Amino acid sequence: MAALQSFLKLGLNKSRAYKQLHQHLRHFCFAASGTGNGDRSQTFQGSSQISHGHKEIAAGMRKPYKDNNEVFDIGDLVSKEPFKQFLSWFDQARKTDDIKEANAMALATATKDGIPSVRMVLMKGIDDSAIYFYTNYLSQKAKELDENPHCSLMFYWELLNKSVRISGVAQRVSKEESTDYFHSRPKASQIGACVSLQSSVVKDRKVLDERNQELTEKYSDSTSIIPKPDFWGGYKVIPTRFEFWQGQTNRLHDRIVFRKPLSGETINPETTHRGSDGWVFERLMP
Repeated sequence: MAALQSFLKLGLNKSRAYKQLHQHLRHFCFAASGTGNGDRSQTFQGSSQISHGHKEIAAGMRKPYKDNNEVFDIGDLVSKEPFKQFLSWFDQARKTDDIKEANAMALATATKDGIPSVRMVLMKGIDDSAIYFYTNYLSQKAKELDENPHCSLMFYWELLNKSVRISGVAQRVSKEESTDYFHSRPKASQIGACVSLQSSVVKDRKVLDERNQELTEKYSDSTSIIPKPDFWGGYKVIPTRFEFWQGQTNRLHDRIVFRKPLSGETINPETTHRGSDGWVFERLMP
């Protein structure tokens, strides 16, 4: 009734006020339910108004980042090569209590024709030359990496207002390395890897549950060893570029990139700094 009184105070007659109230409530229900466009169009008319409303909601979503006294500049680098700089930020993220999976990263791949796809995976290792993760070799990501090894990774730590974007080339790790990691996993995870022919179509959840139960019973003995399936293993991504990003509230974000110089490239010492291990680094416009 309060909303109706508000519309009446705007000078609308009762009929128009009820009409405006109805539209207002319909908009509110859509926003609260979060139903998809298909559901809305089947149930109500005027879905374009709701889409416009959601557009306005998204456009108004903002949060503060760092202040001008917390910039990230060349002088703040802990190393002149990117792996140590990455580990510095990663350690900060994993020691932050409310960041539960600091090793979560987006992995972007593409087919040989350039059609991209992206998903979240977990970093399971890093050394001074590569970043490691493990997956099912039957998955879409693996098929794309095998035909087009160029890929990108991105770590985003919202609470730190920091992200790291990495470009590189992926290679399968050795069978021995995959087997060692496979047997370091919890037994339930090992069984899950055996059950799933990842990305293939399955009739229903029951198929997975029955197969999982079958293997759980088969390997119930605590001394039993679950053989690693041939379709499961690891990749290492050998980076050619790192970009370190720190958000600033005024949107003049800090971006420092490490890259391998092009063959025959002339380095401008005013903007491009020579790092170690063949890397150069420079600041980018936001």
